[in-house]
Amino acid sequence: MSSLTSSQFKALFDQTLPMLVGLLAIMGSQLIDSAFIGQLGDEPLVIVGFSIPIYQLIVGVQVGIGIAATACMSTAIGENKIRYARFLSAIILTMGSVLLLLLCGLLWLFQQEVVTALGGDASIFNQLRNYWLPWLISCWLGAILYFGYSISRAFGDTNIPGNVMVITSIINIVLDPIFIFTFDMGMSGAAWASCVAFAIGLIIIFNSIKDKHFIALPTKLNVIKMGVSSISKFTAPAMVSQFIPPVSAIVVTALVATFGHAAIASWGLASRVEYLLIILILAMTMALPPMIGKLKGQKNYTEINALVKTAVSVILGFQLLLALLFILAAEPVSALLTTDDGISALLSQYLALVPISYGALGVCMICVSASNAIGLPSFALAISLIRLLACYLPLVWLGAEFHGFKGVLIGATVGNFLAGFTSWQLFKRQLGKVAKTNESFKLSVAQ
Repeated sequence: MSSLTSSQFKALFDQTLPMLVGLLAIMGSQLIDSAFIGQLGDEPLVIVGFSIPIYQLIVGVQVGIGIAATACMSTAIGENKIRYARFLSAIILTMGSVLLLLLCGLLWLFQQEVVTALGGDASIFNQLRNYWLPWLISCWLGAILYFGYSISRAFGDTNIPGNVMVITSIINIVLDPIFIFTFDMGMSGAAWASCVAFAIGLIIIFNSIKDKHFIALPTKLNVIKMGVSSISKFTAPAMVSQFIPPVSAIVVTALVATFGHAAIASWGLASRVEYLLIILILAMTMALPPMIGKLKGQKNYTEINALVKTAVSVILGFQLLLALLFILAAEPVSALLTTDDGISALLSQYLALVPISYGALGVCMICVSASNAIGLPSFALAISLIRLLACYLPLVWLGAEFHGFKGVLIGATVGNFLAGFTSWQLFKRQLGKVAKTNESFKLSVAQ
C-alpha cells in the first residue's frame, strides 16, 4: 500500500468508524424490532413486508437531499466559504423537512391504494391503518434527524451522528417490548417507540449543531436564492437516483407477492437483514462525500482517485468474508427471526445466496456516492439507471419466470455482480475525464 493510500485509508477509517458503529446500532435495532413483530404472527410481518419498499422511497428522498447538502456544503468548506456553508445548513433543513412532511402526508391519505397496488388485500387494512400513522411520523422525524447527520458530516464531524445513532437505537430497543407487549400496542408500539427515540435524537443532534456553529440563518434574499439553486442542481438528479432503488423494490415486492404471503414476509425480513449486511457500504457512502467534496474544492483529483480505490478494496474484502459467514449461518439466523417454518425456509435460501453479490453492489454504491460528491449527479443517476434497469430488474424478472422465488434470488445475485463491474468501468473512465479537464484548465490559466 503506498503512503498516499495508507494516509487515505486512515482518514477513511477515522471518518467511517463512527458511522459504522451508529449504523450497526440502527440496523441491529431494526432487526430486533422485526424479531419482536415476528412474534405477533404472520399478518404483522406481511404489513412490514409491504411497508419496506415505501420506507425505501422515503429514505430515497431524504438521502437525495442529504447528498445535495453534503456535496454543496463540503465543497464550500473546501473553498473556505464557511459562512456560506452554515447558511446552506438552514436552507437544506427547511427544504427537506417540508418536502418529507408533504410526502408522508400523501402516503397516509393514499395508504390503501398504495398497498393494493403492491398486491395487498383488504384483510390487512385495519391493522395497516393503526401501524402507518405512528410509522409515518417516525419516518418524518427520522428524516429530519438524517439532515442533522448530513450537516454534521459535511463539517467533518462524524462522532456526534454516530453517537446519536447508538443512543436512539438503544432507546428504541428498550422501548420496543414495553410498547409492543407491556402496553399491548402490538406492532404500532414498535413505531411509537421509534418516534420517542428519534425525538430524543433530534434534541441531541441539533443542540450540537447549534453549539458548534454549523448552522446560521441567511438574512439576504440573494444568498437564499443562490443556496436553493445550488442545492436544487444536485437534489433533482440525486433524488431521482435515490428513487430508483425503492421504485425497483416496489416492483420486485409486487413480483414476490405473487408467490404468496410466506414469500412476501420472508422478502421483508431479508430486506432488513440486507441493510445489516451492507452496513460497511452504507457507512462508507456516508463518510466519503465530505472527504471527496473537500478534495474537489481543492482540485485534488489524484487523492480522490486513491481514496475511492481504497474504499472499493476494503468493501470487496469485507463483503466476501461476511457472505461466507452467512452461508454457514443462514438457517439459524432465519429460525431466530421468525417462528414460521415456511417463512424461515425462504429466508434461509436468500441468506445463503444473495449476500455473495453484496461486494459488487457496494462497488456500484461507492461509484454513485463518489460521482455525486465530485459534482456529477447526472452521471451518478446514469449509473443507478444502468444498475437497476439494465442489470437488476431484467434478471430478477427472468429468474422469476423460469425458477419462481429461487429464480428471483438468482437474478438478484447475478444482477448485482453485473452492476458492480459495469459501474466501476464507467466511473474510472469518467473520473479520468474530469481530472484531465481540470488539469488542462490549470495549464491554460498558468500559461
